[in-house]
Amino acid sequence: MESPETAQTPRIHWLVAMLPFVVLVALQVLVIRVFGSDALDGASQTVLLFSASIAVAIAMLFYKVPWSRIDGAILDNIKTIGGAIVILFLIGAVSGSWMLSGVVPTMIYYGMKIVHPSVFLFITCVVCALVSLVTGSSWTTIATIGIALMGIGTAHGYSVGWTAGAIISGAYFGDKISPLSDTTVLASSVGEVPLFTHIRYMMITTVPSFAIALVVFLVASLCHTTDAGVQQAVFEEGLQNVFAISPWLLLVPLFTAVLIALRLPAIMVLFLSALVAGVVMLFAQPDIVSQIGEGSGFRGLMLSYYSGTSLDTGNEVLNGLVQTRGMRGMLSTVFLIFCAAAFGGALTGAGMIKSITLALAKGISGRRSIVASTVGTGLFANMVTGDQYLSIVLTGNIFKKLYKEKGFEGRLLSRSTEDSATVTSVLVPWNTCGMTQSVVLKVATVEYLPYCFFNLISPLMSITVAMLGYKIFRRDDTAGSDSEVEEK
Repeated sequence: MESPETAQTPRIHWLVAMLPFVVLVALQVLVIRVFGSDALDGASQTVLLFSASIAVAIAMLFYKVPWSRIDGAILDNIKTIGGAIVILFLIGAVSGSWMLSGVVPTMIYYGMKIVHPSVFLFITCVVCALVSLVTGSSWTTIATIGIALMGIGTAHGYSVGWTAGAIISGAYFGDKISPLSDTTVLASSVGEVPLFTHIRYMMITTVPSFAIALVVFLVASLCHTTDAGVQQAVFEEGLQNVFAISPWLLLVPLFTAVLIALRLPAIMVLFLSALVAGVVMLFAQPDIVSQIGEGSGFRGLMLSYYSGTSLDTGNEVLNGLVQTRGMRGMLSTVFLIFCAAAFGGALTGAGMIKSITLALAKGISGRRSIVASTVGTGLFANMVTGDQYLSIVLTGNIFKKLYKEKGFEGRLLSRSTEDSATVTSVLVPWNTCGMTQSVVLKVATVEYLPYCFFNLISPLMSITVAMLGYKIFRRDDTAGSDSEVEEK
């Protein structure tokens, strides 16, 4: 006799369950080829909704899944993204106010003088790692120091893909090992592992992955031969002509750092940071505020928060760097996030995600296959749910019982989940992370993806360590202790 849980779950074959995902990938490739960077203005969102409708049609017509179950799953998904939506809008406000107040231009101006081009990518990765470690947020790091580093990289003649890759690699490394990170706390909770036990165990795979990424960025920096002297001089002149550059403006990021040190919630930190930057803007950049607001300071301040602005610096490349999008610029991202949540909810409610993951579980026998399956599921979940938080929860819940049955510790599950679901989210164009960082850094996801070496290496490192069997233990419940896994 079937249990209530089993009776409520449609028995969809995993090949059938893959159909909406195949449709999504095929149409997404076509959309990107046809629309290019404009695909995110609505075409990608339409593809997600169409793929979700395929899942709903299959489930309801052929497997008699009630619409109420699918609708409930979609609503549950949408409920989880509320905080992310608010943060997105605040990031738009911060990026606009930090730029027009002169904070980011000042950071670019002095950064070009301090950071030598021959080590730029290496330094960028390290700085972002440290900031993200302290803040516990890759999003905050990228939306603040990351924007400034993009400008410095362009001035030094680096492609936007390389610079964005270094920024994202460092930011996600720091986020992953920070005890203040919500994804780190979530992964340890799902795996039922103490937070610092989880972080220490992650070091085994995370540190080597980051070290390899740093070596790549250092070599790439040392091999960089573009003469950026003229470009840097043009940038410095352009920034000075438009903005009042002053080291006093660096008090704004210092104030933000203090808020972070006080462990205030990310939403509060971003709000107060934008608020202070707006006040500074009125006093430090009165000409810019007047120009934007057509003579009204209050109008200029409001527009800096929610609207797109452009300034003429005399250099086309620099004009693009100081251009802002504000909160309005995040609307396409919000549109995409809602559509991704609907797609993930449709697959979840239809029972398709469970069918696929159960099919993967059938081939699991030892540490190699269980870690590889966990990593693969984390990546797959990022692609179908469009959200790293959902991916972490989904991956952890699917494999938690299996890890216990196979005798593996929970920390192996939590580490494998973070090595995949956390770091690969930014590599998926329609994922909340991928879309957000693409908009904030003004670089298409597919353009920076090949250079996010830490994010690309981490899943492979997790599987490699599992193959070697290093520091992987079985749980000996009878003895109440741990013993090393034997080679299988």
